[in-house]
Formats: sequence, structure tokens, C-alpha cells
Amino acid sequence: MRVLRWGLLLPMLALFHTAMAAVCVTDDTQRELCLEKPASRIIALSPGATELLFAAGAGEQMVGAVSFSDYPPAAKKLPRVGSYKRLDLEAVLALKPDLIVAWHSGNPLPQVERLQALGLPVYYSEPRRFADVSTTLERFARLAGTEQVGQGAADAFRAGIDVLRERYADAAKVSVFYQVWEEPLMTVNREHLISEAIQVCGGVNVFADLPTLAPRISKESVLEKNPQAIVAGGMGEDDPGWLDPWRQFATLQAVKNDNLFFVSPSTLQRPTPQMLTGARTLCRHLDSARARQ
Repeated sequence: MRVLRWGLLLPMLALFHTAMAAVCVTDDTQRELCLEKPASRIIALSPGATELLFAAGAGEQMVGAVSFSDYPPAAKKLPRVGSYKRLDLEAVLALKPDLIVAWHSGNPLPQVERLQALGLPVYYSEPRRFADVSTTLERFARLAGTEQVGQGAADAFRAGIDVLRERYADAAKVSVFYQVWEEPLMTVNREHLISEAIQVCGGVNVFADLPTLAPRISKESVLEKNPQAIVAGGMGEDDPGWLDPWRQFATLQAVKNDNLFFVSPSTLQRPTPQMLTGARTLCRHLDSARARQ
């Protein structure tokens, strides 16, 4: 009888151990994703996800990324699996990933869903607030088994943003137009992380109320809003050329007071810990604008 009981108990204990060993997180679409063990072959389908995974300590486990995944420098060496807009599914499958991190609003969903249908675990990432950057770092670290590194990165980012919030809580408001693209002319609404950075620095996004996350606008609408500062990311890390065309509009407050500012796009246009650097730069620019009022 005792042998029989142990014979029944051992499979139950094994099942219990497997359940306890499972790694489970909730992604940004509120789906629960569970892995039997921490991922060891990860593919990221956006440059931002690549950067977040490295920051969470999972760089060693990464086996693939999309084009323009250029930070940190080690990311440049990863095999490419297409672009974030058009994935190379054969390349993805050839790398035999045990975790895929997708960009919910940026990747072609039919292609990502095809990967899911083939049985590949997919985490949908969509950080929209600074708090989401920290929680994403924690989740990625859990999925990769790098909790100590990920927690440290998450805590440092939270602390840095909190310092800026406190410093600029009572700062004089500065109206801001942020140019995310030139042709077509595009900006961000209040739901975008860049808009939160503007708010943290004591700025007011003049296009916050538009319904689209990254809406197309006209030059006439910018002239009508007449912002006190114009901020652009440009095409490269040190290319403020997008600001030059605004100088012809001498009646704009931002032009009259020389409040045309550049922020390197990689520090403000990707939802990663680098946004702390970008936010600090933005805050310094808005301090300059206040001094010129």
C-alpha cells in the first residue's frame, strides 16, 4: 500500500514542482504569459524592446532583433529578423526563440499572431507612461531570470523621474510643440510618453488633446497654437535640422525668444531608461525658455 501511495504521490509532486517553477507575467495587453523556465533565446521586434531587454540584464539571452536596434552597441551584432513594420518570419523561426517580445501598436499583428499560432510565446509590449518603463524592466527580468539586474534598473529609473517631478512641480508653465517627424509633420498627444516628459518638466503639450497617439498636423495649426518652445528630435543623434524651417516664422513666440531645441531622438522617442537622459535634457531646455520670457 505504501509503495502504491508513493507511486501516486511522486507524479503529483513533479507536477507541483513544474507549476512552481513556471515564470508568469502579465503583458501590456493584460494577457498572462507563462514560461516553463526563464527564456534563453529571446527575439525583440522593436528597437525599444531590444534596449529594454538589455537594460533588464537579458542581453546574453538575445538571439535576434529588428533593424535599427542599435543600443547598446552589443545590439548591433544581433541577427536581424526584418524591420518592425515587416518581419522576416523564416528568420524568426530559424533562430528557434523561446520568447518573442512584440510591439503591439507597431508590429504587423497578423505576422505576430502567425508566430503565436505556431506555438511561440509572445509578450506584447506597449509602455505608455514612465511607470510602465519600470514595470516592463521588472517583467523582462523575470522572464529572463535576471531579476537583480532588472530591479536595479527599474528602481534607478523611478528614482530619477521622481527627482525631476519634484524639482519642476511648481515651475512656471511653458507651452511646447514637440515635432516627432517632419514630412509629414507629426507630433504626440497626451497619451504618449514624450507628452509625460513635457509635463514632468513643467511644460504643456499644445497638441495634448488630439485623439491620435502620433497625429499628423499642419504648419498652420502650429502657428495658431503659437508655442513658447519648439522641440524636435531630428533624423539623427546630432541633427537639429528640423528646427531650421521654423525660423522663417518670426511671429512665433518660440522663434522670437530663440526657444528652438533639439533632443537626441534615441533618448526621448524610445520607451527605455534612456528617457531619463532625454527628460533631463528637455527640462534644461525648458528652463532656458523660462529665463527668456
